[in-house]
Formats: sequence, structure tokens, C-alpha cells
Amino acid sequence: MIRALFTALVAGSAALAAAPSFAQGYPSAPITVVIPLAPGDAADTAARAMSEELSRQLKTPIVVQNRPGAGGSIGVQAVTSARPDGYTILFTQNGPLTIRRVFEPAAAGFDPLKELTPLAITTRTPSILVARRDAPFNTFEEMVAHAKRNPGGVRVGNAGPGSAGDVSVHIINAQAGTDMTSVPYKGAAPAVTDVLGGQVEGVILGLGALSAHLRSGALKPIAISSPFPELPNVPTLGKLGYKQDLLGVWLAFLAPSGVPAEVTRALMPALERAAKSPALAERLLPLGIAQDWVPADRLAETITREYDTVSEISRKMKR
Repeated sequence: MIRALFTALVAGSAALAAAPSFAQGYPSAPITVVIPLAPGDAADTAARAMSEELSRQLKTPIVVQNRPGAGGSIGVQAVTSARPDGYTILFTQNGPLTIRRVFEPAAAGFDPLKELTPLAITTRTPSILVARRDAPFNTFEEMVAHAKRNPGGVRVGNAGPGSAGDVSVHIINAQAGTDMTSVPYKGAAPAVTDVLGGQVEGVILGLGALSAHLRSGALKPIAISSPFPELPNVPTLGKLGYKQDLLGVWLAFLAPSGVPAEVTRALMPALERAAKSPALAERLLPLGIAQDWVPADRLAETITREYDTVSEISRKMKR
């Protein structure tokens, strides 16, 4: 009996010694960053660049793991169900955390502030409203006036139902008193094709999908969700006097709920240094992705505020 108990204690001690210790020396093993999107997406590009910078800061290998599907739910669930030891963390855009929970609550099926630990927003890619270069308006005010003269006649494409661009059309209508028609596509590419071909008057998409056409002059910028260094003269709705800006795309790190304070204390300063790295800016700005730093408490507030905003707008959306 005593020998069996001693053997069990020794085995248990060995297992504890072999497990990564977050109380002392975190991180002591590679960290997995889960992205709930397919490779090549803006979030994937930003995640890989951020992970390389974070790896340098922590002096620890980081493995990026794509877990796409179900509107982001598969990747999110891989993290919410992971052991809360800091060795599996999530890097996601805002869609699964806010927008999808409004439009597909049963499919989303989770509360990010209960099942995840917010860490920080580190990058964002603004949504931008653009029009063809021969459109009969050049500014947001002129577009609003044109839309009021043509109720229902101004069509604005976007990447899909419930996307940031789709919601943004209704943000404009609610604030400017217009009746622009949202035209959801199955992704950004067909929306770009149609605005270039004149099938829609404008589109609201992530900047990365439109950068080349803006540089060539085929499309002209009208408004943007947040200031972007390479487009200093493109206004936000807030700058034009409106309360609510277009809905942009932000990218954040979150950990499983219950992650120890020792882990967050180690991760947060490293994340901040990585997010503010000049090398990161050089890689991401040409892709339409900007650096940002929104720490945990403000990230939690952002999730709640955006969810409430999208919920309110969804009640006014025509389907």
C-alpha cells in the first residue's frame, strides 16, 4: 500500500515537472496561435507577421495553425476548449466575436467575454467606401446628396450578408437619411469586379482588396472606417460629424478563459512590443493593414460596444 502510494506520488511529480510551467519561466514550450480563417486572408497575413515578432520578443517558437470553417466557429472552439495554460491562443478578426453573434447566434454559440480572455487588438484593416472614377460624386457629402436624389438607386456592394461592409451601408442610411441598397456578394472579388464594371455604384470592403485599384486610379476613395497612414485625406464619418463610423476590421489576440495572471503578465508586454515594431509596419502597411494597440480592458469594451452597435443596426436592416 505504502509502496503503491509512493509510486503514484513520484509519477505525479514527474508529470507536473514535464508539463509547461506558467508560474515560473513562461513560456517554456512553443505557443500555438490559432487563426479561424484560411491561409492568405488578411488576418492570416497579420497573424503570421505578428507571430514572428512575438516569437522574437518571447524568445520562443510560435506555430500558426489555420482552423477555418463555420464562419470562424471551428477555430474559436479550438481555443475555448484548449487547456488555459497560455500555450494555445487565438488571433481573430472581429467577425466571429461580434457580427456573427448578431446574425447567426445559434451557429456562433459562445460568449467571448465568458469563454475567452481578451489580450489585445494589435492590428486593423479599415473598411473603405469607394466608387468608380467616373461616378457622379467625389466626396461622401456628394454621394449622400446623389443618393437622396435617387432613393434606392445607389447600390453598394460588399463581401456578404452580415459582413462589415453590409452593416456599414445601413450605418450610413441610418445616419445620413439615405436609402442606399446593400448588395452582398460571396466574397470581395466579385464585388470588386462589379464596381469596376459599373454594376454597382460603390463598394465597402477591406482596404487590402482595393489597394491596387486605388493606386491605379480605377477607383476613388469616399470614406474610411478609421484613419490610415497611406490615405491621410480620406475622411472617417466621425470626422464628417457623424456619431458612428463605418464598421472596420480589427484583429485581436485572446486566450482561453481562466488563463493564469502569470501568463497574461508575460504576454502583454511582449505583445505590445511586437505590435509597435517598426518592422511590422513595413510588412503590413503595403497590404492595407495598420498597427494598433488596444489592451485587454479596452478590447473587452470594444467587443461589447460593437456587438451592441451591430445589434441595433441589424434591427433596421432591410432583407
